[in-house]
Amino acid sequence: MSSQWLKFAWLNTLRNRRRSAVTVGIASLGTAAILLAGGFALFTYQGLAQISARTTGHLIVGKPAQFQRDEDTPLQNGLDDVAALRARLLADPDVRQVLPRVEFSGLISNGDKSTVMLAAGIDPDAEFAVKGPFLKVAEGEVLQSSERGKVMLGAGLARSLKATPGTSLTLLASTTEGALNALDVTVQGVFSTGIPDVDKRLVYLDLATAQKLIVTQRVSTLGVFLRSMEATHPARERIAAALPQLAVQTWLDQAAFYTSVKELYNRIFGALGLIIGVIVVFVVTNAMAMAIIERTREIGTLRAMGTLPGQLTRSFALEGMVLGGAGSLLGAGVALVVSVALLMFPVEMPPPPGRSNGYPLQIVMDPTLYIATLLAMVALSMLASAWVARRTVTKPIVDALAHV
Repeated sequence: MSSQWLKFAWLNTLRNRRRSAVTVGIASLGTAAILLAGGFALFTYQGLAQISARTTGHLIVGKPAQFQRDEDTPLQNGLDDVAALRARLLADPDVRQVLPRVEFSGLISNGDKSTVMLAAGIDPDAEFAVKGPFLKVAEGEVLQSSERGKVMLGAGLARSLKATPGTSLTLLASTTEGALNALDVTVQGVFSTGIPDVDKRLVYLDLATAQKLIVTQRVSTLGVFLRSMEATHPARERIAAALPQLAVQTWLDQAAFYTSVKELYNRIFGALGLIIGVIVVFVVTNAMAMAIIERTREIGTLRAMGTLPGQLTRSFALEGMVLGGAGSLLGAGVALVVSVALLMFPVEMPPPPGRSNGYPLQIVMDPTLYIATLLAMVALSMLASAWVARRTVTKPIVDALAHV
């Protein structure tokens, strides 16, 4: 019986092919727009999440005070006995690598000019092996763990100091005791993070050189890199339980940029989806209203023959389902074609605010997004059609038959 009513609904939509085609076309454009916008938002979220996790580690282990307040002296809240702590962390089955990090600020000088630096002491070999090419090297080479007294400078900082690979510089920083220490270093390379403000201050040096400068064996934090993003929360619970004296944060706790972008995009694309949904509802409502007005006498005849109002309402709802379903399926096909085309023929997006590097435009083809959008479009079309039909199908039979 249901298939019979569905067949009637399909045949009724063909009675005015032009109007049905316009309705299906607008529904398909709306569906495609929602899927493309949603897919772009998901691509942005995934990209930012991967960048954030690759920068800090999926988990960051440190003393609670390290995350709660500023230090009076470098590494005041640093970690001791790092080798034993790394061994305990690496024993976890989901942990791929543990990278120590020493962070401090100071001055860097070329003899004629001094400027503020934000320094990061790293284990170069492990850092580049785990993170991959996370820096764009503009000049020179990356650091090597076997070499001491070498640094890499951000492009803006190198330009400010007129430094190139091979240039000798002096680093000045406070030690853990509060005294001032200086260390001569050589520029190994110049890099760009893609963020000009960061490139004006950032200096990378090997862990041993950083600890020698500030006179300590401590590290600021340990970045824990896992085998997958999905393992983040289970691993955090296990590590936090095993190391109750330490604080364990996830990459999301330190990803302020990711959080702000996601909140902004959720609002923008949420409003866009709402507007497109309203447009589709109005188009379907208008199409069904015209069809119902034209068929008022037919409705009266069917009522006189014993057809129930509920059956007629269901018939019109099925017509809306056919129109909305056809439009949403067509729109989904368009979105898939565009998404695949962007993979085959890359389009470069301009750099976002605050960054100097562009990125390829891609659309994520998420099955959940497609299913949810298709179901929403069909449901809205059916509800709009049923709402328009409800007054006419309950109209007195005599008035319906006399309608002109």
